[in-house]
Amino acid sequence: MAHIKAKRSVLLLCGDYMEDSEAMVPFQALLAYGVAVDAVCPGKNAGDVCRTAVHEGSGHQTYSESRGHNFSLNATFDEIEAGNYDGLVIPGGRAPEYLAMNESVLDLVRKFSNSGKPIASICHGQLILAAADSVKDRKCTAYPPVGPVLIAAGAHWVEPETMSACGTVTGSGKRILFLCGDYMEDYEVTVPFQSLQALECHVDAVCPNKKASDTCPTAIHDFEGDQTYSEKPGHNFTLTANFEDIDASSYDALVIPGGRAPEYLALNPKVLALVKEFMESRKPVASICHGQQILSAAGVLKGKKCTAYPAVKLNVVLSGGTWLEPDPIHRCFTDGNLVTGAAWPGHPEFISQFMALLGVKVQF
Repeated sequence: MAHIKAKRSVLLLCGDYMEDSEAMVPFQALLAYGVAVDAVCPGKNAGDVCRTAVHEGSGHQTYSESRGHNFSLNATFDEIEAGNYDGLVIPGGRAPEYLAMNESVLDLVRKFSNSGKPIASICHGQLILAAADSVKDRKCTAYPPVGPVLIAAGAHWVEPETMSACGTVTGSGKRILFLCGDYMEDYEVTVPFQSLQALECHVDAVCPNKKASDTCPTAIHDFEGDQTYSEKPGHNFTLTANFEDIDASSYDALVIPGGRAPEYLALNPKVLALVKEFMESRKPVASICHGQQILSAAGVLKGKKCTAYPAVKLNVVLSGGTWLEPDPIHRCFTDGNLVTGAAWPGHPEFISQFMALLGVKVQF
């Protein structure tokens, strides 16, 4: 049975080939905020996985698709009771096409809708809401091709002016800088970036030799039973600012994603100077996975306790850091102004510890 212990609990309705980020970002962000989240899929049990899809706007007339991460479920669909949850999240992707034909899924959605509990649905997820007759007379947006279905189901269609048109961020006063590079890990940039945006932080993403609106290709690093992680192409991540224009003094904190980007970013003197400035000013710095290769090269780990992806242990130790074993792999640690994590499964701890340094809290 699913066990709900937090003050607030949310159900994530999953399926094979749901969109990768549309499942993992809300899942890990809500956990970081202190919300219990159960992820379920019809016909699957806790411990099973759902395959995900990376949907990317690539200049063609519709999005492209490639394989994403494997998403691990933590509860069993047949054992859940809607009454035990405070809200429902429905990711998009291709999964809603077949989930919308499942009567058990539609009955579950109707229970949430009829009880007036919050439902958050994105992209193609609204196909399920339409099939459950839960959009009639409601204002609703979605990925544009879903519009005709929603209109036919009685919804008041709201045209999405941009693909982020579900709300606006007003700003909490915290300004966060992300240090990006080509083939950084997909989750390790997207999940903390969007989680901090949801907390109304102003978040900028920069990459050396690139400008605002340029993109960085990302890499999907997954654990699929081999002796090391596998790699697949991820989303293209859009930068928001120019690296050459960055003034570290105007930011409150720094985040360094992992993946393969840190290997070459650690060779860039401007990158190392930027990292040193944040560390010497004792502003919060959060680095995950291979990101600690940059910290090591910048000479800022001496006397610091930290973890990283295990293969980076040598970098940490040789640069004078005290190695903390990430056992299990989701363990994260804070030492002074520095938060370190080993890999993206640790995002809930990673983001939560970073929030603590920022003084940002979520209250219900």
